[in-house]
Amino acid sequence: MKEARPDESLCYIADAHRYDQSERLYRRCGQSGILLPKISLGFWKNFGAVDPYERSRAITHYAFDHGITHFDLANNYGPPYGTGEETLGKLMDDDFRPYRDELFISTKAGYDMWPGPYGNWGSRKYLMASLDQSLKRMHLDYVDLFYSHRYDPKTPLEETLQALVDIVRQGKALYVGISRWPLEALKIAEQYLRQHDTPLLIYQDRLNLLDHTPMEQGQLQFCREHGIGFISFSPLAQGLLTDRYLNGIPEDSRMALGTTLKRDVLTTELLQKLHDFNNQATKRGETLAEMALSWILEQEGVTSLIVGASSVAQLATNLKAIK
Repeated sequence: MKEARPDESLCYIADAHRYDQSERLYRRCGQSGILLPKISLGFWKNFGAVDPYERSRAITHYAFDHGITHFDLANNYGPPYGTGEETLGKLMDDDFRPYRDELFISTKAGYDMWPGPYGNWGSRKYLMASLDQSLKRMHLDYVDLFYSHRYDPKTPLEETLQALVDIVRQGKALYVGISRWPLEALKIAEQYLRQHDTPLLIYQDRLNLLDHTPMEQGQLQFCREHGIGFISFSPLAQGLLTDRYLNGIPEDSRMALGTTLKRDVLTTELLQKLHDFNNQATKRGETLAEMALSWILEQEGVTSLIVGASSVAQLATNLKAIK
């Protein structure tokens, strides 16, 4: 059911029942006031200039209609770079402007974005310039969450962290996060940001059935003990933890295209592990993807996980993990 709105010219009217199951849909992010959906929508792939806009639009409509309020972006999402944010900007203008205060929009800076010495890593100049560019692309005055996208071993941590503090003080972001920092740097960040009245909201890292790195290295435990949220990206290992590769490499798959998932990853040992996981899922009455997502959400301290989607049907299947 769609709720009536005073502006009948709007093409998109959100489902009136999108929050009916809020207790099941959301988790508190650390010790903050923020609730995030257990499954968040990522714009890393499928939302760039190379992708059909109407498909992106349909996916985001379905997501929001089912309570997914968190859209996760970065300056270099696309492809090409920046066009994931441009798609979000068009979506804001076409559909989501009336719902801005219901959305939790994040973006990041840390990877190469433009030529020269100031378009990469973690300097104050890069982070601030990148966020200004991101806001223009997304047609926003502020983001809800801004991340340092990766650890910079050469820039002083205090410079990167003070830039995050000042971004919040300038009103360009409400909260800050960091992604894929080593444990010792995470500890420094938590202390510095707390002492400067800008507590670290969330830490983002890869966590899935095949990659337990933040559990093994201690980041998940640290976040849990210090009231920091944790959000997992690549929860399905770019499609490996689905039934997509159980019987070979599909011609239209990410692995066949050789982009971010190479053929040599799918070793005999890995394929056997995937079949073992699939057998476990079958015994549980789930698909492999459902089991993989459920496993992440069962880990103590995990707030949310980020899924990509190339279709509404794919997103609908992933949402079964929270039932």
